[in-house]
Amino acid sequence: MVREFDILIYGATGFTGKLVAEYVVEQYGKNIKWGMAGRSKNKLEAVRDAIGAPADTPLVVCDSDNDAEVAAMVAQTKVLITTVGPYQLYGDKVIVACANAGTDYVDLCGEPNWIANQVIGLDDAAKKSGARIVFSCGFDSIPTDLGVFYLQEQAKARLGHVLPRIRGRVRDMQGSASGGTVASGAATTAAVQKDPSIMGLLISPFAQTPGFEGPAQPDGNTPYYDEAVGSWVGPFMMAMINTKAVHRSNYLMQHPWGEDLQYDEMIMLSGDPATADAAAVDPFAMDASLKPGDGPSLEERNAGYYDIIFAGSNDAGEKLQACVKGDMDPGYGSTSKMLAESAICLALDISKDRTGGGCWTTASSMGPELISRLEAHAGLSFSIED
Repeated sequence: MVREFDILIYGATGFTGKLVAEYVVEQYGKNIKWGMAGRSKNKLEAVRDAIGAPADTPLVVCDSDNDAEVAAMVAQTKVLITTVGPYQLYGDKVIVACANAGTDYVDLCGEPNWIANQVIGLDDAAKKSGARIVFSCGFDSIPTDLGVFYLQEQAKARLGHVLPRIRGRVRDMQGSASGGTVASGAATTAAVQKDPSIMGLLISPFAQTPGFEGPAQPDGNTPYYDEAVGSWVGPFMMAMINTKAVHRSNYLMQHPWGEDLQYDEMIMLSGDPATADAAAVDPFAMDASLKPGDGPSLEERNAGYYDIIFAGSNDAGEKLQACVKGDMDPGYGSTSKMLAESAICLALDISKDRTGGGCWTTASSMGPELISRLEAHAGLSFSIED
């Protein structure tokens, strides 16, 4: 089937969707076939004009509750980017349509309960149609997922084998939340209140590895002085989603990192958290007053950054440390670039023959090709630290 677009950005009138569209205009212009989609043609036209996109940029009107409009939208593109969340409220029909139509799909979902349910419910349909469903293509969970992938590839090259214990540690970060993030968190909280069994999907690091339960994982919730990185560490709010992505990548690739892999993710602190203020312990805390459409300004996005280390080790005392850095605020400036590059990588770099359909992660579906794109275009760097 000939598709009109390489990528189609659904939710282009939202805060993050607009940033994705703006990045595509600036970085790729007319070098790829792309369009924007959303509920309102007038709002799409306003975004098109605001970001300096050509007047003939295709605009697709689609309401996520309208089955016919959703089906027509996904049939037009090789890859659908969707920023329309919370996904557990607005994402079901869109992802099902992609899975049934053989349309590749990327999102920036940080709702682990919804992802776990889609993995179980849609994997067979996606495999049958050839649709590659790739979740969490933003700060959830690319730096983590590809950071562990990069470290293990370097461990194989330098040490001759992978490392079974990896510590993900946020060394430094400047960023803030948006109304969309707040809404997603509220939706997950409401879902747990309605169905307490969902808590099991949130807690288990193996909630997205059907049929496989690995070893007990390190406690990432209790602050302590981590000798491996020479710093106090405390809980990181995104560990709940990121640790699951790492274990699912390992699972999808037939456990090249070992069935005994232990991975935890925490944030490095300047001192004992018992004597620190709240902002120092949780610099990425969300402002509950933010509404959908709210988000950091251009100046704030440009001033943002992140620096995450991945410290690998084994019982023989061998160690290797990788670092992933991003040049803008993690949640929006950097996320919008990562999401766009993930879609373009799927559309242009990764053949269907290589991966086949199914519910994938970024590391298991795109690995080195996506790392190359992110370093070349999106302001990320991957390196080994001595």
